[in-house]
Amino acid sequence: QVQLVESGGGSVQAGGSLRLSCATSGFTFGLYTMGWYRQAPGKQRELVAFISGGGITDYADSVKGRFTISRDNGKNTVYLQMNRLKPADTAVYYCSLERPVLPTIWGQGTQVTVSS
Repeated sequence: QVQLVESGGGSVQAGGSLRLSCATSGFTFGLYTMGWYRQAPGKQRELVAFISGGGITDYADSVKGRFTISRDNGKNTVYLQMNRLKPADTAVYYCSLERPVLPTIWGQGTQVTVSS
């Protein structure tokens, strides 16, 4: 059974940093693309960053230069290092598993709140 468990969210002042983690199990982690999405109140869920099994990354323009996605295939974990946080980054952050043909699988989410 596939499981994605996020942690590391919290409240921080603007300019601060947080590191999100997503511990996974139930699939061959190193084969698949993992992503981080976020959803702010009243808004659609949006892609923040993704990392392929081979380590190729891409980011939403709004977070480029501030956020870094990484993965540890030995620990079956994907991370999102978030620096220079802004109030606009406030959202629930979700880890995702992206597999060809199959539906995206989401974690339960972790709240990030950035105050000005």
